[in-house]
Amino acid sequence: MTFKEKLQSGKFAVTSEIGPPKGIDTKQLLEDAELIRTRVDAINVTDLQSSVMRLGSLAVCFLLKQKGFEPIYQLTCRDRNRLALQSDILSAGALGIENLLLLTGDHPALGDHPEAKPVFDLDSVQLLQVVQKLREGSDMQGNKLIGEPPKFCMGAVVNPGADPLEPQIMKMEKKIVAGAEFFQTQAVYDLKVFENFLDKTKHLKTKILAGIVLLKSAGMARYMNKNVAGVSVPEDLIKEMEETKDKTAQSVEISSRLIKKLRPACDGVHIMPIGWDKVVPAVLDASGL
Repeated sequence: MTFKEKLQSGKFAVTSEIGPPKGIDTKQLLEDAELIRTRVDAINVTDLQSSVMRLGSLAVCFLLKQKGFEPIYQLTCRDRNRLALQSDILSAGALGIENLLLLTGDHPALGDHPEAKPVFDLDSVQLLQVVQKLREGSDMQGNKLIGEPPKFCMGAVVNPGADPLEPQIMKMEKKIVAGAEFFQTQAVYDLKVFENFLDKTKHLKTKILAGIVLLKSAGMARYMNKNVAGVSVPEDLIKEMEETKDKTAQSVEISSRLIKKLRPACDGVHIMPIGWDKVVPAVLDASGL
């Protein structure tokens, strides 16, 4: 069953995430992917996450595809104009990569090359519209593609903890009209906040995968509370991370607890290990997934 088929079936979907290395050695990355073979429905490959220069997402997606995994190609508008975006999307289709997660992207000033010039020729809604046109057999200008058009399952992101929430919902609606078939959310720690988001988006016909970011420490939680818009780690979870002697085990316990509580409410989860790839199997085990 493909990732798209899993979504359409109504069964609970599970995705995880891998960040390409800052270099060309992919041995460790592929070993980490093997740990979750048959355990997740698809693996996201980040596109210069946090605006840090790394190996390209498309190359890693192709390597995963060759190994029998189903990748989700993350593509941001930050670094490419409309020509390059369309070309890379067609390249993904030619390589058999059928899942896309389309994002606007972080500003380069936040990364390790702050002098880099941002592009942002398109935003995420416009990019979804472009992919929809490609799926229909023409480019952004209406020029016909040669041969069979590419087939993609298009995803987007949403921040359920944004305040105010209404602009996020409005943009989510635009993304659905533009062709988004699923959403992966920003990290969810506060279940009441997420329940409010679900209540206000229950009119939308789409699939929502709740984001699970593995907590590494109380310091990480406080940093996110201070610096990551829309993320709120409750004080009781921070206290748990402060008082534990085994941060990895406690992180697994917290993540699995959240997943169990989220499972009846949404269509799936998206696990973001942020370098703790080897911990993901333990989270899946503890969650009963």
